[in-house]
Amino acid sequence: MGTFKAVRVTQHEGKLAAALVDVQDDDLDPGDVTVAVEYSTVNYKDGLAITGLGGFIKRFPMTPGIDLAGTVLESSHPGFRAGDRVVLNGYEAGVTHHGGFAQRARVRGDWLVKLPEALSTRQAAAIGTAGLAAMLSVLALERGGVQGGQVLVTGAAGGVGSVAIALLAKRGYHVLASTGRPSEEAYLSELGAAEILDRATLSAPAARPLGAERWQGAVDTVGSHTLVNVLAQTRYGGTVAACGLAQGMDLPGSMAPFILRGVTLAGIDTVNAAMGLRQQAWARLATDLDAGLLDRMVSTIGLGEAAGRAVQVLKGAVRGRTLVDVNR
Repeated sequence: MGTFKAVRVTQHEGKLAAALVDVQDDDLDPGDVTVAVEYSTVNYKDGLAITGLGGFIKRFPMTPGIDLAGTVLESSHPGFRAGDRVVLNGYEAGVTHHGGFAQRARVRGDWLVKLPEALSTRQAAAIGTAGLAAMLSVLALERGGVQGGQVLVTGAAGGVGSVAIALLAKRGYHVLASTGRPSEEAYLSELGAAEILDRATLSAPAARPLGAERWQGAVDTVGSHTLVNVLAQTRYGGTVAACGLAQGMDLPGSMAPFILRGVTLAGIDTVNAAMGLRQQAWARLATDLDAGLLDRMVSTIGLGEAAGRAVQVLKGAVRGRTLVDVNR
């Protein structure tokens, strides 16, 4: 029987606590693929899970971590064999079954994507759910006919925003980056942002249903009043990809952008996205995301630091992507 390290969240009298513990193979979930996890990442949803906000964790004890990347140890799934390099994002990892903050995971093979040759497990984890959301957003803009021009990215210094800027800039878009952290201007410019906007210009309740037409498309990670203002200033026929709710889940706005300007609001789901779409996104990430810029976004921590960093991500105090080396 093998023993490995994992972060486990427990609940006692309604309060949650996270600790690094030794876990047995018998504690793994049912599944047809066992993965030697090498890396995970810390995401906004991990912060919600660990703090208990939103009641995300559905059973206890639970290993959080909505991302994992590693190498297949054992498989009875026809699509995978020992030695395959794989990535998992979403599918309620860390919510209803154990996630990536562990040195080992047993999962359903139907949830796994085999990595493109151009991507290492480290890079795949660094991209993670945030990068997948960014790529799915770019694909949604393209499907909506946004093939160039000005595109806004909100929550620009976060994980999704950072990857979205790099992807869009490489494709030739004029990227406007909205952030509440002016100290990150140099970082955002390095990723490819052409202009920096103060998030305060978008975060207050909208003064009117429609504003001046400014951008052809947008990737919004914030929601609520920010998303309403983004929609109100989107050009005729534009598309806005909504993939986050940092400001809130509400949408306190008007139908005017949709029925008077033909704006499309495209929802981005990384939890249950179709496998074909995931594979398309990962193939594009392997070619469209500059490896040097990805490194620029990433800070690396050990498994024992993951729970603390998740709380900081929730507060919006972390730049870019946090990579968790589970063997460190």
